[in-house]
Amino acid sequence: MESLLSTYIPTIPQKCIFKQSDIDIFTRSKAFERLMTFVGLLNASVTKKKISDPCPISEQTQRILDMLEEMDNWLAEFPPLDNRQRFGNKAFRQWADKVEQEADNLMRKALPESMYPAIPELTIYLAGGFGNSTRIDYGSGHELNFFAWLCGIALLGGFTSDDYQAIVLRIFVRYLELARKIQRTYTLEPAGSHGVWGLDDHQFLPYVWGSAQLIDHPRLKPKSVTSRDTVDAMADENMYFRCIQYIHEVKRGPFHEHSPMLHDISGVISWSKVNTGMTKMYMAEVLKKVPVAQHFLFGYLFPFEEASP
Repeated sequence: MESLLSTYIPTIPQKCIFKQSDIDIFTRSKAFERLMTFVGLLNASVTKKKISDPCPISEQTQRILDMLEEMDNWLAEFPPLDNRQRFGNKAFRQWADKVEQEADNLMRKALPESMYPAIPELTIYLAGGFGNSTRIDYGSGHELNFFAWLCGIALLGGFTSDDYQAIVLRIFVRYLELARKIQRTYTLEPAGSHGVWGLDDHQFLPYVWGSAQLIDHPRLKPKSVTSRDTVDAMADENMYFRCIQYIHEVKRGPFHEHSPMLHDISGVISWSKVNTGMTKMYMAEVLKKVPVAQHFLFGYLFPFEEASP
């Protein structure tokens, strides 16, 4: 991706999506183009790759992994409060407040000095990547924010194409485990969940990249996700199977009842078709849905203005 660093103008991101007609503008915008281009580049980088496959770990990648580890360690400082609500332990607000307060320091450690002018803009996406501290919920819009944070770093030249595999199979895998730990520690409510008629209460991108990992797999087919033993055996090596495993950890009952959409997708003939479908579905169910996209903010890195044809 071409670096924007030399022309960067510090910008505080603004809300631009309020109604359906704004989505039409968004889908033609530079922001949409940059986000989906990065989804595609990362998708290509992990095609037919296992999580454990060796890949270059740059200094930039390692510093972000160290940052996520530090954020994970903070959870111990804010144990769940003894309240009896089914969802939403208010101790999450204390952890989220710390992230917001420390975001500047975190990024000064994680990013090169040349990117410091962009820290206020990048903070919006990092701080919004782990859940909403008012509603105490988490969903695909928060996942989008963390993805946008990584995309913003890439747009500023912080990553090269050699880093793409590690962005998914090291950084994003680590982020997902932290997000799951937060969900379970503080019983975060699913944000904007469609219940059983949604793909997943919390995540979306690991289904895109996880299906890419499995393209042309000699043994595993889409229907393999219906075998609990196979899911458990493959969860450490594949993002898609780890998502299914996590659903089994947090939901009770038969898979086809609590996750009918994922069960239906298991009937698709090949992983390449699942991957293409998941990419289209990500655009339709996350980026083009007002309830999700309305919370995404637009600035210099992700402009709401129309992309050149």
